[in-house]
Amino acid sequence: MPKIDIKKIQARTGTGYPQEYAGIVDGRSKQKLGDAGGLDQFGVNLTRLSPGAASAHRHWHESEDEFIYMLEGEAMLVEDDGETRLCAGDAAAFKAGVANGHHLVNRSGKNVVYLEIGARAQDEVCRYTDLDVDMIMIKKDGQWAPPCRKDGEQY
Repeated sequence: MPKIDIKKIQARTGTGYPQEYAGIVDGRSKQKLGDAGGLDQFGVNLTRLSPGAASAHRHWHESEDEFIYMLEGEAMLVEDDGETRLCAGDAAAFKAGVANGHHLVNRSGKNVVYLEIGARAQDEVCRYTDLDVDMIMIKKDGQWAPPCRKDGEQY
């Protein structure tokens, strides 16, 4: 298997969230390691959270499993049932179809680094649980549409 030169992979810092919801991920960057290796059945991201940043809004996936493995730092895993501290060497898994909104928040004064691994379903619905409008994102034939409200209304 070819070695991936992580230093050459551009870090992505943007988000597809509507502007009014984008600030939660300020300080988050992702390097798409799976894409760099030509993988198409699952994704692998090397993700960094600066102090105060979150991985995403709390969400869950209808069709895609997710897995994270902490490499550096300390983050809070926030789920429907409460919060759990995750440190380097810890892991968490999220089964597709389980309606447990989750995300990581860096409340420490140091950077957090973790691997994020997930399935790549061709069709998917990602539901965001903390937003008053219950934002969703829909993927059809492998392409994500812009986020919309639960009733289908566009932002």
